[in-house]
Amino acid sequence: MNVINRKEDKMRNINIINANTDLGVAVDGACLGPDLLTEHLKCPKEIRAIYKIYAHEDNKEKEADNKKKNLKNINIFNEQLYNIVLDTIDKGYMPLTLGGDHSLVIASALASINRNKNLGIIWIDAHGDYNTFDTTITGNIHGIPLAAIDGYEQRFLTDFHEGNYYNPENTVIVGGRDIDPLELENLKDAGVKVFTTEDIHKMGMKAVMEEAIAIALKGTKGMHISYDIDVIDPKIAPGVSVPAVNGINLDEAYEAVDCIIKHKKELKSLDLVEYNPTTDIKNKTKIIAKTILESFINNL
Repeated sequence: MNVINRKEDKMRNINIINANTDLGVAVDGACLGPDLLTEHLKCPKEIRAIYKIYAHEDNKEKEADNKKKNLKNINIFNEQLYNIVLDTIDKGYMPLTLGGDHSLVIASALASINRNKNLGIIWIDAHGDYNTFDTTITGNIHGIPLAAIDGYEQRFLTDFHEGNYYNPENTVIVGGRDIDPLELENLKDAGVKVFTTEDIHKMGMKAVMEEAIAIALKGTKGMHISYDIDVIDPKIAPGVSVPAVNGINLDEAYEAVDCIIKHKKELKSLDLVEYNPTTDIKNKTKIIAKTILESFINNL
C-alpha cells in the first residue's frame, strides 16, 4: 500500500463512530466488529473521539418469509446514528463510521448529504445493495441501503432524514459481482454505474477508482465513500457475513484505499463495514480491516 505521508499535510479532524449493529442481516456477528477494530488502534493523538453506539439486538428477527426484518429497531438505531453524524460534522470533524452491517449507512450517508447538500457516492462492495422491499429475496435490509440513500427506495427507512438524496447519476458501485436479477434491473432503471470485479481485473483498480471518483464528483461538492470488506475475495478475507466468491485481491483492495486518500480533499464522509469476527479465520480479516482503517485515519 503506497500511502501518503500525513506529516506533509495539515492534520484532519476525524471522529470515529463505532456503529455496532447486525440487525440488517440474518447472520450474527458484525455488531462485534467495530469495537474489535478500534482496540489498540495506532492513530494520531489528535484523533481522540471514538463514539460507540449499540443496536438493540434482543429478539432479532430472522424468519425467511419476513421481508422487513428488524425494520423498527433498524430505524431506531439509524435515527440515533444520523444525529451523531450530524453533530460530528457540525463540530468540524469528518465522520468515519465503522460497522456493523451495511444498513447503518442509510444514516451515515444521509447525514453527510444533509450537511453537505450535494454529494456523490462510491459503494465499494460485492453486492449492489439496491433491492427494494418489492424485489428483496431475503428481507435483509442490508441489501437495500444504497437504493434508500439514492431515494429509489425511501419507503419505511428514511423518515428521520431532512434534505437531499444522492443522485443515481453520481452513484458508483465498485466490485459488484453478487447482484440479484431484479436488483440489477433496479440499478439499470436508476442509472447507477457498476464496475464489476472483472472490470477491476481488466482495467486495474486505479483506473476504475479514478473513473468512479470522476462520476461521483461531476457537478457535486464532494463524495461519500462506503467500503464493504466483503468486496475482497473470501479466501483472503473470510470474516464477513455474506461472502461472495471471485472477489478482488489484496493489492486491489489496498489500491482502492490509496486512490481515496489521493482525493481526500473531496472526501466528506467515510464508512468501513461488514467485518464479522465470528466468521473470521485466524484473524485474517481483522488484520486487513485494521490495516485499511489505520491507513485512512493516518493519511486523510
